[in-house]
Amino acid sequence: MLRKPKKRLGQHFLISPHFKQKIAQSCDIGKGDTVLEIGPGRGELTVILAEMCASLVAVEFDRELAALLKDKFKDKPSVEIIAGDILRFDPAGYFKNHSGKIKVIGNIPYQITSPIIQHLITQRNCIESIGITIQKELGERLTATPGSKTYGAFSCFVQYYTEAKLLFVIKRGCFYPAPKVDSCFVRLKIRTEPAVKVNDEALFFRIIRAAFNKRRKTLRNSLQEVVGAEIIEKFFGLRHIDRNTRPESLSLEEFAYLSRLCG
Repeated sequence: MLRKPKKRLGQHFLISPHFKQKIAQSCDIGKGDTVLEIGPGRGELTVILAEMCASLVAVEFDRELAALLKDKFKDKPSVEIIAGDILRFDPAGYFKNHSGKIKVIGNIPYQITSPIIQHLITQRNCIESIGITIQKELGERLTATPGSKTYGAFSCFVQYYTEAKLLFVIKRGCFYPAPKVDSCFVRLKIRTEPAVKVNDEALFFRIIRAAFNKRRKTLRNSLQEVVGAEIIEKFFGLRHIDRNTRPESLSLEEFAYLSRLCG
């Protein structure tokens, strides 16, 4: 099935046999697993995954490709192809009768990567892990540590709910057509409990967003509309933090500590 990619859908098909195998092997798939594949494209990785797991559901936005995939796997009852938008797909409802949690794998269009990751994390109760091919720059953001230039609010959100690890880089020439930037494969393992303890998740993330919305300012200035000046001063003293520190210097634990001080 050699149908050309559609530029308007941001399609870049992985054509490297080496990386198809490497992705499949990096997802720790067992014979009893159920896999959700996002954006199977022409189905080359799907073929490999289908031989590794008990059942595979592939959600393809491109209806023309989905029809071709249905024909390609018509004699493989363990593979189901769904023509649809992953952002409208409800994994918790769809897999409610499956035993155990599912594993998600996908090659995601750059322009909707963040919304897809957010959507999957909101569905985390039915997911064990997420293995995704994404833009290298975003992969570095997801796995960034405090103090780095790429560390931000999205890093905190992802790392609060998952153990994020950038496994390997995939050069742009491994795709057709070649994108303008390199990609990477990231594994997000859903945590059984969030990374840090907070009393109010909504407040915790509101503080983080406020801090990074004005990341060029000091933490004291960026948070003044969300956290009272007295609490900020108390936080600096208790945690022995310089009053001129910037938000990218704070760890998840420190953001959590500040949110707990607020009540």
